Amino acid sequence: MRKALALLTLPTLLALSTVGCGSCGVCSFRGTLNEPSSRSMRRSMLQTGLSEFCKQMTSHNAPLKLSDDTPVIGRFYPRSCAQREMSNGDLFVEFQGEGYAYTNVSKKVTFQMQGAVQYNQDFLVAPDKCDVYAYFRPRQVVSSSFQVLKIESTTASFLNTLNPVGETFGRQLVSSKLNEGFTVIHDEDGSDDVSLGIVELGKRPFHAFNVRGQDRVVLENSRTEVHQNQRDFIGPLEVTGDGQAIFLRAQLDGAPQLDLFLVPRAAGDASLRLYLDYPSHGPLAQPPTLADVLTQGTEYARAVPVPKGQYYVIIDNTPSAGVVNPPANLMDDRAAVVNYAVSVGEAP
Repeated sequence: MRKALALLTLPTLLALSTVGCGSCGVCSFRGTLNEPSSRSMRRSMLQTGLSEFCKQMTSHNAPLKLSDDTPVIGRFYPRSCAQREMSNGDLFVEFQGEGYAYTNVSKKVTFQMQGAVQYNQDFLVAPDKCDVYAYFRPRQVVSSSFQVLKIESTTASFLNTLNPVGETFGRQLVSSKLNEGFTVIHDEDGSDDVSLGIVELGKRPFHAFNVRGQDRVVLENSRTEVHQNQRDFIGPLEVTGDGQAIFLRAQLDGAPQLDLFLVPRAAGDASLRLYLDYPSHGPLAQPPTLADVLTQGTEYARAVPVPKGQYYVIIDNTPSAGVVNPPANLMDDRAAVVNYAVSVGEAP
């Protein structure tokens, strides 16, 4: 049971797209800037990006993983955030949100989470490329909480009512993960990576595809595990201008086919709400803008011109939406694994 609950690992969920200066002049004096004596100057420069911290936090999801090189097994969606600067220059953040995860005992679990953390923030510039690494080391986790909302497995749900071990372990897990801090990497192409813990300067977290150098902003580039009768809601994904397209790449393994949908944020939020509120799967709240099929052994690539706005990509392994009817394996749930990348650029 403890091993299964460990799948609820919650990486510290913050995406910050304004920490870097990839195209500005910081790279021309990175040697001086990276010196320990320049810490005050770095903090002052970082402060501009931090003004957008909560806005960025509530505009992104946080993929939930066992570790950086394992597939996504759930997501956390920040719903509210408040920030302030401490007297010593630290960043104090209070947040709350909700999400879902999958374990082999509980199947789908949905939850609420909140926390308050004082971050000792700093950044450094990589020695070879003009990539900026923003480090958020927790000085103090002031508070954290974790509450299970729905459990798909009726047996696990019943046992949790007798002894809420899931919530107890979840609270301990949240506190431990918040204490690891996180790293935001803003690269010279304008894309961002967020990784749990402190990433060594010059190193990069796992990427499913090599999409650098294509004159596009990469929004997501990872690997997700979608079990039988489950969905994964990748987003919100923001398109900031007109004449743009969402570029999708995916590679499926572990299942013959899966449905893939692209929906506007309002429709995606409505479908996500149903997914969080009900233990079992059901239809989408609204018809998708794009409905397509991923096929095992064939790399999927498509450009979808879209107007300015926010969107979700939904990967579906259920029989209640789309055209794929996954086989029901009651005694053998073999998860589908999808490598995926989502980027935004000029429409073809």
